[in-house]
Amino acid sequence: MTAPELANEPLVMPPVPPTRRRRIPGLRLFTMTAGLQRVTLIVGLGLVAVFVFVAIFAPLIAPYGLAQNSSDGVAFVAQQPPSGQHWFGTSVRSEDVLSRVIFGARTALFVIAISLVMSLVIGVPLGLVSGYIGRALDRVLVLFMDAIYAFPTLLLAIVVSIVVAGGQSSSFGGVLSAAVAITAIYVPQYFRVVRNATVAVKNEPYVDAARVTGASTTRIMFRHILANVTQSLPVIVTLNAGDAILTLAALGFLGFGIEPTQAAEWGYDLNKALSDVSNGIWWTGIFPGTAIVLVVLGLTLVGESLNEVLNPLLRTRRALAPATVATDSLGASGSVTVLEKDVPASELTAAELDLVEKDSATDKDGSTGEGASQ
Repeated sequence: MTAPELANEPLVMPPVPPTRRRRIPGLRLFTMTAGLQRVTLIVGLGLVAVFVFVAIFAPLIAPYGLAQNSSDGVAFVAQQPPSGQHWFGTSVRSEDVLSRVIFGARTALFVIAISLVMSLVIGVPLGLVSGYIGRALDRVLVLFMDAIYAFPTLLLAIVVSIVVAGGQSSSFGGVLSAAVAITAIYVPQYFRVVRNATVAVKNEPYVDAARVTGASTTRIMFRHILANVTQSLPVIVTLNAGDAILTLAALGFLGFGIEPTQAAEWGYDLNKALSDVSNGIWWTGIFPGTAIVLVVLGLTLVGESLNEVLNPLLRTRRALAPATVATDSLGASGSVTVLEKDVPASELTAAELDLVEKDSATDKDGSTGEGASQ
């Protein structure tokens, strides 16, 4: 090739790889929601965010201490109705109800965090080991976990709380005993979920490939299997957090919770407000009870919304129920019209794509048959 021909030859540049933009964590899950489901998720996240904010900054938000019953040498009036000095009134022990509610959020957050972390740390590894190794170890662990799971949850929490507390009345001892009591309830749940998922995937091709390459058992379990069996755990954790609030309140209501002078606890405050109801004193019980309802409602809404997004069966049903599939199905556009919204085919699993294609073929056959009959 001569020099003039080389000069006229078009310059071919190597393709530039597309730059990947960093997305906000959790934004993809939010964009996968629509309509009422998105509203539910927003309301739940808002309630949870307020709960966490109040719990973290409780000493700065609360006007008084959790067990303070006087200010500037002047004692508070017992069972005083809501006023400018005490927005939520005072209790039978002359404590500010608003301060007790705010500090109760901190106690609940500590107990939830400790109990759920301990449950995950204990239940998930045991489920992996039991499901992957099997044999006698699996039978023993399953029998033990089923025995715990069959035990009444509240009674189990009471027994564990009494054993762990050992008569301690300190703030740390009370919070720890309540957290351990709740942990004993949730460990079997995480064990069963992870164990069943591990049994289902331990013979998959990618696990066999890792085993053939000489990967150790520990590496296979925690590197290859763990990420594929914990997809439903965020939903379970969120729902268990709301249930932990109720369990903690039940322990405090029955007198097995935390010493009231060491930490505020909503269940204990509700117990002390029982005698006030017959006397027309509503503020000592309505505000702690409302706090429990709002926090549990927020966590439940978040858990249900995540379940609808992360559960492939529910996603497939939502995709097929409206039944508006584009005429080209998964052809040129590569998208499926769902709820008047284009969902990229890359976001659907193989099972979902198969169901969508079958539904599209059924619709086409039905329309062809109608045209022929006419």
